Amino acid sequence: MNQIIIFQKIRKFTSFTFLSTTLLWSACTFALDVNISKNLSYVDIDYKDNIIRVQRNQDDKHVLKGGFTKTSRNCPPFCIQPMQVATGVTTVGELEVVDFISKDVKFKTGLIIDARTTSWHKKGTIPGSVNIPFTIFDMDETDPELVEAMKTLGVKQKSTSSDDDSFWSWASDDDKNKNWDFSNAKDLVLWCNGMWCGQSPRAIKSLLKHGYPAKKIKYFRGGMQTWLILGLTVVKP
Repeated sequence: MNQIIIFQKIRKFTSFTFLSTTLLWSACTFALDVNISKNLSYVDIDYKDNIIRVQRNQDDKHVLKGGFTKTSRNCPPFCIQPMQVATGVTTVGELEVVDFISKDVKFKTGLIIDARTTSWHKKGTIPGSVNIPFTIFDMDETDPELVEAMKTLGVKQKSTSSDDDSFWSWASDDDKNKNWDFSNAKDLVLWCNGMWCGQSPRAIKSLLKHGYPAKKIKYFRGGMQTWLILGLTVVKP
């Protein structure tokens, strides 16, 4: 009887050891060879009701093809953009964008904006991005498209009616912000096709003209070109 109990214990221990070894081996098998950074392999983001994994291409022989391999484009309009696009606006790189996606976008405190035209957006975009073409931010503050876009950014129009609570905030603000209420404005990252693309810089400058706080805007200068160069995930909307 004792021999049977001992045999059962040995059998359980062997099964546990085998399972543990298998799981450990599986974890090693599926570990990424090309990480985003030393301590970060990937980031998961909920994009249009699907979980998208943002990671780098694991094929170390992969090279770019198509338009993003070009080194020269006619300038104007495809001129090299400055590192600082506007006073007070922070320029960021890919790691900062990934961090922004994993925190601000995930918890809905910020938006990453694909400021390119819709035709470019449809070819592929950075996961989590909202497409608001740069031309919309050029519009007059009364234009319905701009009003709707600003609403997406957490900004609303101010009322000049004296029986409205917002009248007092409108009356006390400086002239620059007289048309918009930025009290709930989201933190933004704007990007376009790369350091030769003027679409997101133009969108940023237009937002600043409307009074959007510069401290709430970040400029991803590398845009789609450097995102692709680093083999990071792109999705088609």
